Amino acid sequence: MRRAILLALSLAPLAACTTGPQRFPVQATRFHYDAVAERGTIAVEPLPGPSSASLEYKTYAAAVEAELLRNGFTSAAPGSKPDFIATVGFTRAERGLPPKRSPIQIGIGGGGYSGGWRGGSGLGGGVSFPVGGDSGGRLGLVTELAVRIRHGADAIWEGQAQSLTDTSAPDADAASVAGRLAGALFKNFPGDSGRTVEVK
Repeated sequence: MRRAILLALSLAPLAACTTGPQRFPVQATRFHYDAVAERGTIAVEPLPGPSSASLEYKTYAAAVEAELLRNGFTSAAPGSKPDFIATVGFTRAERGLPPKRSPIQIGIGGGGYSGGWRGGSGLGGGVSFPVGGDSGGRLGLVTELAVRIRHGADAIWEGQAQSLTDTSAPDADAASVAGRLAGALFKNFPGDSGRTVEVK
């Protein structure tokens, strides 16, 4: 009897994992042309497009600006010319969540940043998640955040972060997703150029 109780207790966390919201890591890729040792004033601007003035864009821009300030940049005074400009873009796409409880990994994405800077070098990468089992028909959101930092006419750093979010999770709101992506993108800034890292 005692063994049966202990077995039931040991399986309880596993059962909770299979019914609760799924969590997926953020994958971030950065490219830069030097150590980006210089810091200065910086302004955050949107990519050209219809979403540039949206409230959701402002949420992502605020998350990026917070990370830039944390890494030694300072906000440019209104009306002044900043030393650096950070261009921010994001995309979201609804996608069914993958089934649970399988060690097999597949990738999504990998075709570059679809809403990226015109004429720039789109970044590759992808979000890996498990396959096999039962997903329960729940929906997720694949979100990509792309940032390019310019010094004058020259781009000195660019990066992309992307992840899949379970919409049933308590932290699936835009502010939480933006903060998670920006935090992963600027972790150990400027990062290893050309390397994709996974941040849980």
